[in-house]
Amino acid sequence: MHLLLRTLMLLFSSSKRSAISVWEESSLPLRVLPTDIDIAMHVNNGMYFSLMDLGRFDLMVRSGTWAKMRRRGWSPVAAGETIAFRRSLRLWQRYTVESRIIGLDAKAIYFEQRMVVDGEIYARAYIATRLVSAGRPVSQEEILAEFGEPPAGLELPKWINDWRETNALPGARRPAPHAWV
Repeated sequence: MHLLLRTLMLLFSSSKRSAISVWEESSLPLRVLPTDIDIAMHVNNGMYFSLMDLGRFDLMVRSGTWAKMRRRGWSPVAAGETIAFRRSLRLWQRYTVESRIIGLDAKAIYFEQRMVVDGEIYARAYIATRLVSAGRPVSQEEILAEFGEPPAGLELPKWINDWRETNALPGARRPAPHAWV
């Protein structure tokens, strides 16, 4: 909820920025705000993913995919995320969220996102996302029909497939009992 107003403002401002292809990189300039930090005066580790949401929205809006998704009743959801931290983002610091799609498979669209300051990566994340409509996944065939084919040579790194297989929980329609092993 704390990023709702910021997200709504971004949806408007990104529509005024230069258009890009969904297969290109998006660069979103931001500044660390007081609502982004924790008691140590740096961006809270959980906040990085919320700020990266803004980067993905920027890419979707500027490429026109957000409008297409809304027309079709599709909503994006995160299916898996992993992040590595290198340096801390501090209060009032300027940075960019760099976002790009690195590939697709039958289950997800994969993004690489980076927090960058003066050309240096501070954090890097990989996010597996799904598009859903009426509570059901949208097929990759439908997605590609709407957004176009990815560029030739766009291929997921093997480790992404391994990560998804070893990290994934059962689908929502299958049991996932809680038991520490």
